Amino acid sequence: MSLPKDFLWGFATAALPLPFSSPLSPSGHLVLRMNIILSPPCLDPPTASCKLLAPPIPNSCSWELPTIPPRSAHLLPETRRWLAKGEGETNDPGGRPSPSRLPVLETNANSFCSYQVEGSPEKDGRGPTIWDEFCKIPGKIADGSSGAVACDSYNRTAEDISLIKSLGANCYRFSLAWSRIIPLGGRNDPINQAGIDHYVKFVDDLLEAGITPFITLLHWDVPDALDKRYGGLLNREEFPLDFENYARVVYKAIPKCKNWITFNEPWCSSILGYSVGAFAPGRTSNRDKSPVGDSSREPWIVGHNLLVAHGRAVKVYREEFKPTQGGQIGITLNGDATYPWDPEDPADVEAANRKIEFAISWFADPVYFGKYPDSMRKQLGDRLPEFTEEERALVQGSNDFYGMNHYTANYVRHKTGTPPPEDYLGNLETLFWSKSGECIGPETESPWLRPNPQGFRNLINWLSKRYNYPPIYVTENGTSILKENDKPVEEILEDTLRVEYFDTYVKALAKAVSEDGCNVKGYMAWSLLDNFEWAEGYVTRFGVTYVDYEKDQKRFPKKSAQSLKPLFDSLIKKD
Repeated sequence: MSLPKDFLWGFATAALPLPFSSPLSPSGHLVLRMNIILSPPCLDPPTASCKLLAPPIPNSCSWELPTIPPRSAHLLPETRRWLAKGEGETNDPGGRPSPSRLPVLETNANSFCSYQVEGSPEKDGRGPTIWDEFCKIPGKIADGSSGAVACDSYNRTAEDISLIKSLGANCYRFSLAWSRIIPLGGRNDPINQAGIDHYVKFVDDLLEAGITPFITLLHWDVPDALDKRYGGLLNREEFPLDFENYARVVYKAIPKCKNWITFNEPWCSSILGYSVGAFAPGRTSNRDKSPVGDSSREPWIVGHNLLVAHGRAVKVYREEFKPTQGGQIGITLNGDATYPWDPEDPADVEAANRKIEFAISWFADPVYFGKYPDSMRKQLGDRLPEFTEEERALVQGSNDFYGMNHYTANYVRHKTGTPPPEDYLGNLETLFWSKSGECIGPETESPWLRPNPQGFRNLINWLSKRYNYPPIYVTENGTSILKENDKPVEEILEDTLRVEYFDTYVKALAKAVSEDGCNVKGYMAWSLLDNFEWAEGYVTRFGVTYVDYEKDQKRFPKKSAQSLKPLFDSLIKKD
């Protein structure tokens, strides 16, 4: 297997999982855990298949490959091979030698979201965001924390650039804080030059270090003033116009950036922010969580408005800036790989496909085809907005590349009967065990995340076939480690599990490129730094670099940080 010689690789730093006590996990990789993840039906007691999964998770899915007793959950063959694989052995399902090296991929990189790492919420004129306000509400964040300090990256840009360069990455994905550039957010509100100057210098310094910047315009942290002024993402008329103006200001200020992403994971903004109520602004029909919100309608309105805003920002870039700047622009979507719970049941096979449509195609189909998936229209009816002709013209064809955030896989089992009005999955349930007792993958700290590299390859192929093999950048991919935050620092730095995760996932990507013909141009590991993980606070770590939050946010690269360059060097073609 191999990757093209112009392949980019680097780092990302962005959204992650909710605590187990919460009803959901975040970032597109989430499922209604308390309703859908069931105990493996093959385990004692016989009624286990009717019980909700709660810790401890059966040890047959732990990282140590145990002797499998009768009636226990079984690991998938590819997962078993993955766990048992030794140096130099094949990871190919057919036992074949490793394929030729990947075509030259364009990037290996890291990424981050401004709110998760920057800190300094009031420095240099930054205005408040909906996340600043959300974090003030008791019980919304697992450890009661916020992004007020985070990794202090706003004051450590030189240090972080030096770190990226030392790890050998050639690109870096990060997001801007809209409220640092336009504190009140609106198209008639004043621009904060200090905020612009900060990001201009950051991009200049990255380029000087030989690192290609990928900029995300909005990673969930909408200016709070817009939420208070007209309802923020719920406003179909005002929000797209204000986002268009913000995008224009940024494009003009940072012409040296050639890679733009409008939104990160609009699924999360829509579902977690306006259906489940687990993310800012926390709206939901559940009155125990919020006094306001309509989970049956608001998430679909928000998703629609984000698509229109995306289309407006792309149109501005293509017409006013791309002719002279020559860059590219797209949107980043999240989604899990799926397997039918019973591969012999056509209803489960259909449900596995439908889950991807409700998570990914909700946004990708309008971008590539100009319409929502038929499966969504069938279930949601008039709750799913219709595109006007003007909106369709803005949205259809608005991707130069596909941004892919991916972490895990699920088994999917269909449901019968009429789904409740708040259902957003597609009338199905997701599980970690198949009908025959196969486990999707080993346990991590994140209840929603089980490594399954074959699923990654499968999903790259699914996207490629559905959307006519577009250029794909993997803009987030990574894992947490079980109880990592409870370990001594010396053990945290020896993150062998994360090393294995990256090794198997990157090689699965390489096979998708070199064997399956998929057009993957770059890969950004999640994440460069441990950081503020939204509703989970600082409890869970995803970084390849340990951040000591109690000792001045000092950075210490983990074993995984040192593993990525040799991995990509072995896969990227040299000529």
